[in-house]
Amino acid sequence: MVLQSTLNAYTLIVHLPRVISPEMVTISAKKGERLDVVADAWHMEHDCHYEWQVRFAPGDVDMSSVRARFNSDGRLSIDVQRHTAESGHIYASRGGWGCMF
Repeated sequence: MVLQSTLNAYTLIVHLPRVISPEMVTISAKKGERLDVVADAWHMEHDCHYEWQVRFAPGDVDMSSVRARFNSDGRLSIDVQRHTAESGHIYASRGGWGCMF
């Protein structure tokens, strides 16, 4: 899984085998800014189960903004919006944590 980040959003990208179809992928937003991703080709015996757990810094993301896209080539992209300084939420910066109100 590759994680790309900007000041406004995170994008998680993973290339899954072609045997994995969209209905075999489960994405769960969990408490504590955690995202669980499971891809499982239940009809196969080997190389068929993939799982990731992504934890974001407290207050860094809007978990209600999670959006996923699954392309025909097996590329799964998951976008999560970050809270920004303008929104009045806690944000992450290179120098540490900050808080804007």
